[in-house]
Amino acid sequence: MTRTIFYKVTLSLALATLLAGCGGGGRSSGLGGECAWYRSSCQYEGSYEEGERDYAEREAARLNRRQSSRLGGGGWFW
Repeated sequence: MTRTIFYKVTLSLALATLLAGCGGGGRSSGLGGECAWYRSSCQYEGSYEEGERDYAEREAARLNRRQSSRLGGGGWFW
């Protein structure tokens, strides 16, 4: 009896974790709709204006640092 309850609770928690991980993909990344699943469809392919490329690179670096600090700055092994 106790094992059956344990297995049901474990299965329920695993399912809830899986659904929570899949459901937050678009919202947590800041991209909505199609961009959340197909990032290449949202990339800009035109030419940059004067100074725009430098701004884009600085902004990307800033966002990468922010995300890195949000995730703890490291990985699984360091």
